[in-house]
Amino acid sequence: MVDKVELYGKTLGELTEIVKKWGMPQYMGKQIAEWLYQHKVYDFAEMTNISKKHRVFLEENASITCPSYIQVSESVDGTKKYLYPVIGKEKFIEAVYIPDEKRNTLCISSQVGCRYACAFCMTGRQGWQGHLTPGEIVNQVANLPEIDELTNIVFMGMGEPFDNPDSVMNTLEILTSEYGLNMSKKRITVSTIGIIPAMRRFLEETGCHLAISIHSPFDEERKKLMPVQKIYPIRDVLDTLREFDFDNHRRVSFEYILFEGINDSDKHVKELVKILQGIRCRINLMRFHPIPNSPLKSPNDQVVYHFKEALINKGLMATVRTSRGMDIEAACGMLSTKKLQSEK
Repeated sequence: MVDKVELYGKTLGELTEIVKKWGMPQYMGKQIAEWLYQHKVYDFAEMTNISKKHRVFLEENASITCPSYIQVSESVDGTKKYLYPVIGKEKFIEAVYIPDEKRNTLCISSQVGCRYACAFCMTGRQGWQGHLTPGEIVNQVANLPEIDELTNIVFMGMGEPFDNPDSVMNTLEILTSEYGLNMSKKRITVSTIGIIPAMRRFLEETGCHLAISIHSPFDEERKKLMPVQKIYPIRDVLDTLREFDFDNHRRVSFEYILFEGINDSDKHVKELVKILQGIRCRINLMRFHPIPNSPLKSPNDQVVYHFKEALINKGLMATVRTSRGMDIEAACGMLSTKKLQSEK
């Protein structure tokens, strides 16, 4: 039995090398890429500008895997959470579509589970179960039912994108290249907890936006919330960012979940202003989405908006992100965890 080569999720360069290895014309790499990503044709028999002989060979030696979602939950506010089978259909990941008046955002996953165990994250409780392939990441975007209305993509779903850097970088190429989905780099944001080597590579090789999960400006406090602080302290992350220029063409933002009585005081505002000095950025403040058996709570709206205004008064750009999909297990990892438990 022939061990078929998976083509979905391959970049143009990879597809070209594959067809050359098979003794086919080099230009077939681009033909296949365009069929896969521009035309969404997943049957070799329908790739009509490829000779019949080559189509038969592809059918016998290659595969195209891009499964549809198996479940969708829809919120009263229009938010939709899609559940996809991955890794031999034994694991599950989530993609969340968030429609708004001026922008429609898709939040996508890059891993099954996560190894970094942030205290506030349901995905981290799953532990690391595997990296997604570029095909499994691209599929969340390309085959989204609302693809024609989509304006923005954020890598803020399950997993740490920079713990799976090769797949994420190849995905970004496919999403933004003319042979691929041809999306603007300005419409894509990758969120990280601060994996410095991969973050540096991302900043050097792409023009997409970057978001850093910070959640506390104080070392010991951040360690309790985010164990990655022991490996990549936030001050080292910030020093790395200062090596790069950020302007209207490329944005860096900081994600800051507010936790009642933990990181929502005026001293946190003062320290944030201090450590972010010299970095052109914005701070996205978020309420905590409750997860089971967690002592963490979100502060009330008065505290949230006081924190925002205090940052603005200190000269920082700050916004409060609206909570969406609260009635459909909106916290990242909730739906996939429930599905995993039901399969046991």
